[in-house]
Order: sequence, then C-alpha cells, then structure tokens
Amino acid sequence: MASLGSGRTATGLSQRAKVAALVAICLAELLVVLDNTLVNVALPSMAVQLQADMSGLQWIVDAFTLAFSGLLLAMGHLGDRYGRRRFMIIGLSGVAVMSAAGALSSGLGQVIAARAGMGVFAAVVFPATLALITNIFTAKRERAAAIALWTAMAGVAVAIGPTVGGWLLKYFSWHSVFWINVPVALVAIAAALLTLPESRADHVDRLDRVGVVLSLAAVTALVWSIIEAPKHGWFATESLVGYLVSIILLAAFVAWELRTPTPVLNMRLFRNRRFALPSLAITVSYFSAFGFLFLITQYFQGVKELSPLEFGIHSLPFAVAVGLGAPIATLLAQRLGTTAMVVSGLLILAVAMYIAGQTRVETPYLGPVVVSMILMGLGFAVVQGPATESIMGAVPLAEAGAGSAVNDTTREVGGALGVALLGSVMTSVYSTNIAGRITAIPDQIMNPHQKELASNTPISVLEIVKAPVNPLLAQAKTNLIEAMKVAAMQGAEAASYIAVGTLVVCAVIVAATLPWRVEQGSSVLMGWRESDED
Repeated sequence: MASLGSGRTATGLSQRAKVAALVAICLAELLVVLDNTLVNVALPSMAVQLQADMSGLQWIVDAFTLAFSGLLLAMGHLGDRYGRRRFMIIGLSGVAVMSAAGALSSGLGQVIAARAGMGVFAAVVFPATLALITNIFTAKRERAAAIALWTAMAGVAVAIGPTVGGWLLKYFSWHSVFWINVPVALVAIAAALLTLPESRADHVDRLDRVGVVLSLAAVTALVWSIIEAPKHGWFATESLVGYLVSIILLAAFVAWELRTPTPVLNMRLFRNRRFALPSLAITVSYFSAFGFLFLITQYFQGVKELSPLEFGIHSLPFAVAVGLGAPIATLLAQRLGTTAMVVSGLLILAVAMYIAGQTRVETPYLGPVVVSMILMGLGFAVVQGPATESIMGAVPLAEAGAGSAVNDTTREVGGALGVALLGSVMTSVYSTNIAGRITAIPDQIMNPHQKELASNTPISVLEIVKAPVNPLLAQAKTNLIEAMKVAAMQGAEAASYIAVGTLVVCAVIVAATLPWRVEQGSSVLMGWRESDED
C-alpha cells in the first residue's frame, strides 16, 4: 500500500498567507480551465486561415482534452511524490511555452501539436491545485470554503471563456486566444513562488511505473473512444473495438493496483462511499453541464445567429449562478450534509435540462432560456462544492494529489461523454428531420458541399445565412433556414431528455446509498477510518 502518512502540511501559515496561497491556486486553475474553453470561440476563424475541415477543428479541441485527461492520474501521483508546488510551477511554465508555440503556429498540424502540449502541462498543474488546498486548509470549515471558491472559479472560467474569446476575436486574430495565456501563466508562476508552501507525501514508496503506464493507456483509450464515437457511430466496429480496448486496459489497471504493494491509485478509496458516490455525481453533473453548454452554443450561434461576443455575454447568467451558488452550497452543506446537497443539486440540474429542452426557435431569451441557465449554474455549483469536499475529505493527505486527479478525471470523462453523447443525439435527430428536405432543394440555394454540411451540422445555419442566393429563391431559402432551426431544437429536446433521465437515476442512487448524517469534525482525519457501513 502507498503511505497513509499525513504528508507535509501548511498548518503553520497565517490566515493572510493562506488566503494569498488560495488566490495563487485559483489563478493557476483559471488559466487551465480557460485554456480548455477559449479556443472553441476561435474555431471559425481558424478554419478559414488554416484551411481546416471539421475533423481538423475537432482535433484542435480534442488534442488538449485527450492529453489532459489521460495524464491527470499519473501527474497527481507524481506531484504527491516529488512536490505539488514544484509540479504546479513546471506545469504553468510549460503551458506558457506551448501557448506561445500555438500563437506562432502557421499550420493546422502545428496548432494541434501545441494544443496537445498545452494539455500535457495542464495535467501537471490541475491535480496540484486541489491537493495544495487540501494540505493548506486542514480544518473542515476552512477547507470546505476554499474548495467552494475553487469550484466557483472552475465554473465561472468555463462560462466566461466564450465572452473573453469573443472580445479577443473582435479586436485581434485567433492567435490572441493563445497569446493571452502567456502573461497569465507568468503572473501565476510569480504568485506560486511567493505564496505557496511545498507539499508532498512524508513517505515515498517505490514508483509504480506499471500503474502509471496502465492508467495513461486506459484513460486515453476511454476518452479517445468517447471522442471518436460520434464520427464512426456509437455501435460501429471502430467504436466497439475502442470500448473493448478501454475495458481491457481499465481491468488490467485495477487488477494491477489491487496486487501491487505501492499503487499509483489506492483502490481501497472506492470502498468508501463518501469518495465513490460523489465521484459518480461529479461525472454525471459534468456530463449534463458540458452537454448543456454544447446545446446552448447551437442555440445562440445557430438559431439566434449571435456573434461570439454576443454569445459569451448571453451565457454569463450561468457563470454568475455558479459563482454565487458554490459558497451558498458550502454553507448549507455544513448544516444539511453532503448527501442532501448533492441530491438537491442533481435534481436542480434535471429541472434545468428539462426547461432547456422545451426551448423553441421563438422562445425569448429573457424567460425559459435565462431560467434554465441560472438553474444549471446553481445545480452545478450545489453538486460540485460538497461532492469535491467529500472526495478530498475521504483521501489521506499523503494521497491528496491522486485523489484530486481522480476528481479531475471524472470531470473530464463526464464532460467529454456529455458533449459526445448529447451532441450525437442532437445531430442524429436533426439529420433525420432535415436531411431529406435539404437533398431535394435546388443547387441554386445550396451547392453539394453546403448541403452535406447543413445535413449533419445544426450550427451550419449561419453558413447558409451568409451564402448569396438568387432573389427569386430568397423565400425558399428563408423557409429552409427556419426548418433547419426547428430541427436543431427538436434534436436538443431529445438530448435533454437523456440528460434528465441520467440525472434523476444518479440522484436516486446517491440518495439511497450515501449516508445522510452530517459529518462531524475533520473528515480529512476521519474519512479514511470511516467504515463502508457508516
């Protein structure tokens, strides 16, 4: 077994020093999360200048996701071993260098390589953020408040990404979404050097190299299969082979971790329901939230035809709700308990997804759309703060990096699956309802390339709007665009029902199996001793 020692903590820090350290940690977290969202807004501009097709654009996004999620577990363990502050600084430096490389890129392959490099170094940074919080804030209430701010920062960064990206693209080229990372990373490095204490496990066992390799291979295969499934088909041979390889690698990883004396991930953690069930809740909440953000992007840019900056501004209610909801949820969790908050958050998310699914082309923004975004942000915050605190409270301080990495990996896998599955359902319903009509229209309205694009991509409505057409066919074009928008919203409705069902089932599982009593004392110290029957 890996050491269960308490690790080197920063209990001697003054309150002011702890706050300064938390600010530095949140700045590093902000950089990583923005890194993963800013580029989405720049994809149309990059497609034109880099002459990239849809597959190329997908890989600009997925190269980061694949490297990031695949390395989280290994980097969390190595941070525990060699120093979390050291790893955070190395990761921030790497993000700055790879961001500069992306900004200076002149070809699609160079951009994809830079994005993959950014994902690698982001995986070095992210587990260290939550592990450092756990080691600096050892008192239960302080740690819960710090994790609430960490959660709020992650949610706000996800939501403000489109706004920041839209503003940059209004005044600068797509290169700016890479350049902006450099000064932010430099400030974060300076803040880390000035405020963060070093933190690592007291006792270091032999490095589990086999476990590190298997964890990387297993998570990478799983996320790769999820990313590629919509392209090939969820039940196509390529997808089925990917699932099978993922399952085999995951089984091999679990089997190895159970038998090796020094595992990279202590599998006994999953016997603790306060670790396993909140991890499930976080996965499902990210599945829904990222799926929601994907669907709302189609609505704002494809149906309402907003610019990137306008889209970002219209999505701000989600960010505000997350920012306000996280600290409120943390305070309530102290009184009501983790289970009550997690179950409530999942049900709020279900209501939000249902309302979002009822949105129609003519639905006004100030109404159900804003309500769904606010509820989505609140539900997301209500789940994330208490669930994350429960996970980290069940992890020995010596394994805080590994526990943080599990927490982060569940988020990435849940988010990737949400975009892939809900996006695939939306596209499938859209294509079924509109493809025949598009095929039958005259080439004067859409050429064959535009027809193919419009049949498979709901957001392509914008592409059709910009295309010139014979004035005599203007009404036919208007009718077609309206039909495409209706079909896109029908696809979003079908996808929302899947999310609602998933959230409700998860809420029932958590309510039935996670203890309802309010934990007393420091769960960091108690969680490891807590029996499964508790």
